[in-house]
Amino acid sequence: MSDKKEPLLQELTKGFLKENPVLRLVLGTCPTLAISTSVTAAVGMGISATIVLLFANVVISALRRVIPDKVRIPAYITIIAALVTVVQLLVQAFVPAIDKSLGIYLPLITVNCIILGRADGYANRHGVAASACDGVGMGAGFTAAIFCMAVLREVLGAGKFAGVTLFSASYAPLIFLLPPGGFFVYGILIACANKLARKKGRPVKEEMACEACGACPGCAIQSPEGGAAV
Repeated sequence: MSDKKEPLLQELTKGFLKENPVLRLVLGTCPTLAISTSVTAAVGMGISATIVLLFANVVISALRRVIPDKVRIPAYITIIAALVTVVQLLVQAFVPAIDKSLGIYLPLITVNCIILGRADGYANRHGVAASACDGVGMGAGFTAAIFCMAVLREVLGAGKFAGVTLFSASYAPLIFLLPPGGFFVYGILIACANKLARKKGRPVKEEMACEACGACPGCAIQSPEGGAAV
């Protein structure tokens, strides 16, 4: 296991665009599409996921040399599930309206691929400080992405913002609150994120070159010469 010492500011900011978990890495799409019909619910989901990301990264990074490699995934899920339970109890106690709006998606943070992916792909290989910054940065990026989706879908589909009526719902196309509208808005935001990434000289996800050929799913499907990989 390596302990890369990267600038902490870089770890905090990379989740907004460079490695945005929703718009660049295309992770956590299920809660993003399901919760983004309401700004209030989206913010609640984003903050809850950020808290779990932060503490999961810190705990897993601190225990990375103790947890046996063979059982690391079950150990990570157990740690994440415990943190999600604590967050859910706090939400139920202090903001029950958010708990009601999130429904089953709040406990399902346990299996959110963003959190498990950062635990195994980052916190397992870096120190506590860097892992904490990574958790906050990725959580903030997730929150920003789901917030933008929720603003567009709630305003366009319901004529409201955070429950406050902006214009009559009779003028709002309901499709934006339905799954097709969610995928449409999601695709638009991904296209915008990729456009900004290109302007900043960063490759889009499909163009990113792997560091070790053969280690990624793309290499397993196709060889560099264009034929099937062995």
